[in-house]
This record gives sequence, structure tokens and C-alpha cells, in this order.
Amino acid sequence: MTPTHLLYLHGFRSSPLSTKAGQVAARVERLQASGQTLHWHCPQLPPSPAQAVRELLARLADWPLERSAILGSSLGGFYATVLAERLGCPAVVLNPAVDPARDLARHIGEQRAWHSEERFYFRPEYVDELRALTPGRLTRLERYFAVIAKGDELLDWREMAARYRGAPQRVIDGSDHALSDFPAHIDAVFAFLGLG
Repeated sequence: MTPTHLLYLHGFRSSPLSTKAGQVAARVERLQASGQTLHWHCPQLPPSPAQAVRELLARLADWPLERSAILGSSLGGFYATVLAERLGCPAVVLNPAVDPARDLARHIGEQRAWHSEERFYFRPEYVDELRALTPGRLTRLERYFAVIAKGDELLDWREMAARYRGAPQRVIDGSDHALSDFPAHIDAVFAFLGLG
């Protein structure tokens, strides 16, 4: 069923002002202008993972889950996976964080957002929240599409590919964590979601 609702989730220290979020927003606007019914939400996520998931679940409570899809990058890909496992929605994950509790433990302390001068404090308990949120073995792998860059300088592409083994994947030679070449892959992302 073609989605009528699309949620985009940014990564750690990122925001709805990220380049990829802007590219997705532009594609959504083009689809809307062509007459497609597509509700779009790209929230600023709070630093607390537990709070982020609570807020997202509250937002999605009003959405028709059978016509909803989630797109997430990095830590947002982790959140997209958490939500997909709980709600059954299809999810596209872009260089998804596989073990953010492990990876973000070294980032405890004050952080600065990428797209503003805003600062926030990443607390030790947030690592525990990430650990508690981490899904076990993924179910219904056909609902996922993983876009993974071998050139990711922050996350191990092999770990990402293994986590989503059995799901449709696009493994890119080169590129980077930000997927600077995302325009070359956005058609495949929207095609997977049935939003061509």
C-alpha cells in the first residue's frame, strides 16, 4: 500500500536542517505538487533516546500505520528500526547506527548541534536508554531497505550489512557517513517505499 505519511528521523547532533532532510523534503514537496497525498513530519529529536521514542510513538498514534513509513539516518536509523519493530511500518535506514549505546558512550558530556550554535548535554543515562531500546533479532526483514556506505568514517559498514542481512540493501563503494551522494540514491529510497 502506498504510504500517505512519512516520518524522517535525523542523526546524533543533527536536525531537520540537515542536507538529507532537505533533499527528502524537496522530494516530498514535488510529490505533493503532483497530487500525491503525503503527510511529512521531520521533528527535532531530544537528546534523551527514551523521550525521543515516547514523543515519536505519541505522534504516530494518530497516523494510519498501514499507510505510514519511516526514513532514518544514523541514530535516526536506529530509532526507525525501533519503531518499525514495534509498529510494523516499513523503514529505510541510511548508514544506520547498529549499537549506539556502545558508540555514543564516548560522547557523554556537552555537545554542539551541527546546524546551529545550540548545545545540549548527552547524559550517561542516555546510554542506558539506548541499550534498553535496542531491538533483538529483526523481524520481517522485507520491510527494511538499508543504504550503507563502505566509506562511512564513523560506523562499520560490515556491521550495518550484517544487522540488516536478509533485507534489501544498497551497499555503496565509497561515499561517507553523511551520504554526500544521497541524490544518487534517493530514487531507490522512494521506489522502495512505493513513492515513485
